[in-house]
Amino acid sequence: MSVSPSPSPSPLPAELPIALDRGRGVPLAVQLADALRAAAAAGQLRSGDRLPSTRMLAAHLGVSRTVTAAAYEQLHAEGWIDGRHGSGTFVTTTPPGARARPAPAPLQEPRQDDVVHLVPGAAWAEGLDRAAWRRAWRAAADEPPLILPRRAGLPSFRAAVAEHLLRHRGLVVPDESERRDPVLATAGTTAAVTELAHAVLRPGDRVAVEEPGYQRAVGAFRAAGMEVVGVPVDSDGLVVAAVPDRVRAVFCSPAHQYPLGGRMPAARRVELVARARAEGWLVIEDDYDGELRYDVAPLPLLAALAPDVVVHLGTTSKILSPVLGVGWMVAPPPVAAAVLAHRERTGTSPAPAGQRVLVAMARHGDLGRHLRRLRRELAARRAFVVDALTSAGLPVLGDDAGAHLLVPVPSAEAERRVAEAGAAHGLRLDVLGRHYSGTPDRHGIPVGYTAPTRAQLRAAVPVLVDLLRSAR
Repeated sequence: MSVSPSPSPSPLPAELPIALDRGRGVPLAVQLADALRAAAAAGQLRSGDRLPSTRMLAAHLGVSRTVTAAAYEQLHAEGWIDGRHGSGTFVTTTPPGARARPAPAPLQEPRQDDVVHLVPGAAWAEGLDRAAWRRAWRAAADEPPLILPRRAGLPSFRAAVAEHLLRHRGLVVPDESERRDPVLATAGTTAAVTELAHAVLRPGDRVAVEEPGYQRAVGAFRAAGMEVVGVPVDSDGLVVAAVPDRVRAVFCSPAHQYPLGGRMPAARRVELVARARAEGWLVIEDDYDGELRYDVAPLPLLAALAPDVVVHLGTTSKILSPVLGVGWMVAPPPVAAAVLAHRERTGTSPAPAGQRVLVAMARHGDLGRHLRRLRRELAARRAFVVDALTSAGLPVLGDDAGAHLLVPVPSAEAERRVAEAGAAHGLRLDVLGRHYSGTPDRHGIPVGYTAPTRAQLRAAVPVLVDLLRSAR
């Protein structure tokens, strides 16, 4: 059903008709932003043209003001429009204060030779505010060079992470006066796991990991001489009762289990930390995309429940970009001290450049704005993908949070057929079997939806649906 324009005191130019379609499965705000962006790129809207206010445009299109405000916010972040206090909103083909840049081409269907990445773990590079990104890197470059390494990370970075964890994950990080180095900078999750394996664990220690699970962590533990033991995962995440005796550490992803997507409920979290305290485990909490959740209430971090036995790991590679090479660790004091001692022995420190970029983005409010846009965008993409899959009668798992979901298939052979057929259609797909250390006991296609452009996603999902229906 189309949303027909109605009379308005400030209509759009007559040569720019916009019709929003509620039946497309694409959020109205996304449709509106796409239409205005394409009009600006095509020259129907020119630099300096004044746009109606969000209220007037909402009345003109017959939609809520929330729709028009969200579309304007996205276009402002991309540099297509500029709001002048007391004057209104104007089209601009260059971001305010920046040099002129070529206008991005309007969204179009991907060419046959394009590869559309539908694998989990990618960042939403398309949605980064390029003006804010450049501003943050310039601010980082303006900082004086360090004379001595900062083994724990830059104080400004650690303070920014503490504020981020409080605002977005509900984790209260103790002040440095209460415990030494409550936040440590890292080079990312895998690098942090490697440090923990060498600094805290010993060769021969048994480490329990989710099966299926994050294989880079498995590789880091094995490279350090650990005995890795796989633990089953169900729809609620790691099965705590199945963790064997005599383990030294447990690695898990409770916010959105990787790759099945289960969210560990509160009762199981309590069960996990109770066993950890009783049996002397160190729990390593991988919170790789914990900022992202949909239609569900937040659950307490393991680190909030048991800061004495839990190491919390976070990263910017999913919420911003892996280019930064930046993450963080919140650990019990003895663990943090051991990691710092290891860094001192080996002469290693997390690189400061990416830390400075994050600090600049947080200081100017760009990080918070990006996270709000990211949540809105991924919520819309998730709804589009889930609707397409379920409308075709396909089961979907793990879509309550994060940036990927799982579609079960009946066999490893079905996984292989879907992946190969996807490659023939220009789709890069993942298979569940890749995430097992041992023999897979279930099969499926993990589907990530952050890497493609909107147009690529719209074109790719119907192809994926057909492939999955054939596999079943």
